[in-house]
This record gives sequence, C-alpha cells and structure tokens, in this order.
Amino acid sequence: MTYCVAMRLNEGLVFLSDSRTNAGVDHIGTFRKMNVYENPGERVMVLMTAGNLSISQSIRQIISDKSATDGRSIWTANSMYEAAQILGDAIRTVHDRDAEELKKFGIDFNVSIIFGGQIKGERCRLFQMYSAGNFIESHDENTYFQIGEAKYGKPIIDRVVTPDSSLDEAAKCALISMDSTLRSNISVGLPLDLLLYDTNSLVVSRFVTIDEQNQYFQMIRKRWGAQLKSVFEAIDDPIWNAAPEATSNVLSSRDGVSQPVRVPPPAAIAREVPAVPRQTLAGQGNGDDNAQHSS
Repeated sequence: MTYCVAMRLNEGLVFLSDSRTNAGVDHIGTFRKMNVYENPGERVMVLMTAGNLSISQSIRQIISDKSATDGRSIWTANSMYEAAQILGDAIRTVHDRDAEELKKFGIDFNVSIIFGGQIKGERCRLFQMYSAGNFIESHDENTYFQIGEAKYGKPIIDRVVTPDSSLDEAAKCALISMDSTLRSNISVGLPLDLLLYDTNSLVVSRFVTIDEQNQYFQMIRKRWGAQLKSVFEAIDDPIWNAAPEATSNVLSSRDGVSQPVRVPPPAAIAREVPAVPRQTLAGQGNGDDNAQHSS
C-alpha cells in the first residue's frame, strides 16, 4: 500500500509520499511514488500515485512521452485543469487496454492519483484522480487530499492546516501525519519524498528524501510521541456518579442515570444483580448511596 498527502495553501503546495509497495512477511518492496514534471519558469507539476504499481507506471509513461490524439499533452496544456483532463484520458487508456485482462486473474483496476502544480498565468491547483479518470479539485473548504492509508494521518491535518498555514507549518503537519501512519500500518514505509512549492516560483527549490537517519524526522518522531503522552497525562480522569453540584470533569451524574441495553439470561439460570456502591467525589459522601439495580 502507500500513503501520500498534498496540501494547497496560499503560499503554495506541499507534497509528501512514502515509498513502500509491498509488505509481506518475508518481502518488503519500495518504489518512489512521486514524479515531478518541471519546465522551469513555465510550469511545475507533481504526480503521486497509490494502488496497483503496474497501472500507475503505465499511466506515468503515457503522460510523460505521448500526446493525446488531438496533440495535447501535460507539457502543452494551457491550465492545470486541462492537464488533469489529459491525465484522466491516460487513466482511461490504460483501463481500456488492461482492465479486462487483469480481471481474468482476479485483479481489480485500482489506482488513485494526486496531481497538482502551477502553470504560468494561473494559480496553484490540486486534484485527486480516480480509477475512472474523473477527478475533483481542492478548494479552501478542503485544502488537502490523501490517498492510500489515509485514516491514521487525517486527524492532525484536520485540526491544524488551513489555507493560511505557512509551507513549513504544513510540512511539519504532513510529517507528523506520516509518522502516525508509519506507527500504525506496516504497509507504509520509509524513505519519504517531501516537496514544497512556493507560489509563482515555477521551479522546484525545496525537495528532500527522508530516511531513518534524517535528523528532523527523528526529532518529530520522538517529540510528537512524548508531547502526546504529556498532554494525555495532563487531562483529568473522569468523575463517575457525580453529585449535582459538581461542575467539572463529570462523565456521569446522579441526576442522569443511564443504563446499557441488557440481554436477560434464561430464567433457569438468572441471578439477582447485587447492589453496587456508588463511586463518590473525593472527600464527599461515605459511599452509602447504592446504585439503582435491576430486579
């Protein structure tokens, strides 16, 4: 599997991808998922893929080397939207050629793509492409896209990143998002590719491949885990069956008794539920109040 994330901000674009393609018991494969299409001063486009590797390689080859039947290519497209359409056509071309043959071997046509960049004369744009060749575009209400194992790294991005975030802040957030994914899923792995693109620069100036020895990423991994534990320990434990006057950290109160949905045992083996003393606030009561119980 894989994990890739890209963010569209007022300052530019952030792209981050892992490089794991297989994570079997005795075989781990790697292949870089990020490709850059750059004509300095005129356009910069970045493509990241997830899904079947043979499908994504075929798509990349088509858009790199060939023009569409009408002569268009991503190198000559007048806008990023037009370039995304050309990429969608390439996905459909590979589908028409390979999907039925793959199906005979029980293999689905599975590919997901993040495609973004800037062509001179328009703003930065970011798209998520699907297996059918269709796509959606990022807007201020949704500043980022993820493909692959997205669920582990999503919460931190939702809480932190906005269109006004700086590129460095977004890069830090993306790396924390990746670290969370690496810790929870063996199908995502190092090395990572990180690219930051500054709006209107029309050239790639900040790119790094991150391995186990990368100083900043190691710092992120250690400090993020330590800070999470520290914040967790600073949050008070819940108070159960609190007195009505209690105003903080109350998980359940005496005035609002709730019960689970209980499935009764067969009558022949049913036993009476014993009374259970209520837990009380520290320093309040003597524990004589009994919880209500079923008969």
